[in-house]
Amino acid sequence: MKKTAKTTARFILLLLLAAAANTATAQNILNKKVSFSVQQQRLDDVLTILGNKGNFSFSYNSNILKRDSLVTYTANNHTVSQVLNQLLNEGFEFKESGNYIIIRKTALRVTSIVQQSQSEGDIFTITGYVVNSETGEKLGDVSIYEPKNLVSTLTDEQGRFSIRLKNRRQPTSLAVSRSLFEDTTVVINPRYNMQLEIAIVPAFEKPVISTANIYQRAGAYPIEQKDSILVSPVTKPETIEYNRFARFLLSAKLKTQSLNIKDILGAKAVQVSLVPGFGIHGKMGSQVINNFSLNVLGGYTGGVDGAEIGGVFNINKNNVRMAQIAGVVNLVGGGSSGIQIAGVHNTVLKHVHGIQLGGISNHVSHNMRGIQVGGIGNLVKDSLEGIQIAGINNHVQKNSRGIQVAGIANITAGDADGLQAAGIFNYAKRLKGVQIGLVNIADTVDGYTIGLVNIVRKGYHKLYVHNSEITHFNLAFKTGNARLYSVLRGGLNFNNDQKLYSLGYGIGTNLSLGSRFSCMPEISADYLYTGNWEHSNILNRISLQFDYKISGNLSVTAGPSFALYYSNQEHTIAGYANPSAGAHKYNWFGSNKVTTWFGWNAGLTLF
Repeated sequence: MKKTAKTTARFILLLLLAAAANTATAQNILNKKVSFSVQQQRLDDVLTILGNKGNFSFSYNSNILKRDSLVTYTANNHTVSQVLNQLLNEGFEFKESGNYIIIRKTALRVTSIVQQSQSEGDIFTITGYVVNSETGEKLGDVSIYEPKNLVSTLTDEQGRFSIRLKNRRQPTSLAVSRSLFEDTTVVINPRYNMQLEIAIVPAFEKPVISTANIYQRAGAYPIEQKDSILVSPVTKPETIEYNRFARFLLSAKLKTQSLNIKDILGAKAVQVSLVPGFGIHGKMGSQVINNFSLNVLGGYTGGVDGAEIGGVFNINKNNVRMAQIAGVVNLVGGGSSGIQIAGVHNTVLKHVHGIQLGGISNHVSHNMRGIQVGGIGNLVKDSLEGIQIAGINNHVQKNSRGIQVAGIANITAGDADGLQAAGIFNYAKRLKGVQIGLVNIADTVDGYTIGLVNIVRKGYHKLYVHNSEITHFNLAFKTGNARLYSVLRGGLNFNNDQKLYSLGYGIGTNLSLGSRFSCMPEISADYLYTGNWEHSNILNRISLQFDYKISGNLSVTAGPSFALYYSNQEHTIAGYANPSAGAHKYNWFGSNKVTTWFGWNAGLTLF
């Protein structure tokens, strides 16, 4: 036993050592040894050959390499790192990411003082420009800000900036941020006007292969390429700044600064603004969470933990708690907890827990839990748990649990657990509850569908071809589920002297009496055409049908019925039948307009 245990332990140790060795090899591409020789070939083609030899790929910014330069080179059992250093010389660094080698220029993290002079008064000014540390390119749309006092500016197209700060005894800090670059902090001595050159470093991201599979040559570097044939690896983030209303209501500079500065910088008790960018917090409003926010026309804040009122609109980068009211539109980039009211529209990019009231529509990108009321429509891109009411339609892209009420349509793409009530149309992939509408559609039903047409794709479908005491030929199409199905009915008489046409609707249930027998109680109402559309001829029936299955898709069905017939037609029209005429009919209610009798039906059921 001891020998067996030792042998097993050694075997496991060997496996672990082998796995570790394989992992180390897989993660150490730069130490792989390769051999190849090229004569006067383009640099980008040489890199492709090198990648094929070592079974890996390159990612790089196409602007940092002279890809069309011609190379003559021979590698004889050299490491990939040696080959790259000889091909590209100094000024480049190489990083591994999965099965990629990322080539980038050696980053220079340098902030240099170009000019300095002592300031006079309480204000000093910092000017200068910001560059890409790899390429030396001057960068526009870079945010320069002082976090404590919420003072900020953006660089222009030439990378220049100017920012005014208050004199202090202690050094202060300037933060420098740009999307897809690493954040940089610069310490500033007070009471000195300065001109600076600030170098910021591109953020390191995992390389992305385009659908065209051309990044090996052109460079899958995490910045947008100017070449039109490249697919940018930068995906559009799900932020409120990309909302169609926000794109219209916010200036380009405010949107740029908000996307540059991703963090919330602090919380304040009160915020007041006229329009975004013109308020207590200036252009840094989107980086501050407020307990109370008042926007005369509109505002753009980091979030609300209390209450917010906007004359026209409110835009929030992050979460809103308690209450938010706008004359036209509320846009929230985070979640909403509490009550949200807008004269026209509400959009929340994450969850909603509470009440959402929109004069026209509401849009929630994640979960909705509470009450959502829209004058026209409501959309929840995830799941609903609560009540959804709309004048026209409600749409839940995943599951709904609760109540959906709409003037025209309710749609739940997943499970609907509860009630769907619409003036025209309801849809759920899986219904666990009740649908009420003219047309109800579901894949599967564990509940009831009540409407003129009930279609359950994996449910109850029957076509009943039969005869009755009134009409010679009848068709009844039954759809729904066995618990409750709807019946669309039609019939006619072939006799030219006793013509009669019927069209009606009914509901029924299928009660199993064994493997082949079932009983189907039904109630129905038919309009009978007896030669003149001006007359009301309504035949109401209670039927009890017994069904015997002959094969999988064919059964014999027959049973008795009780009929109650109302007609205000006083005279029989020539060539048409009079259903109430005949000795076998009885007038039980003392009225010549209401007649009752016992009847029958018999035929074949298909499907």
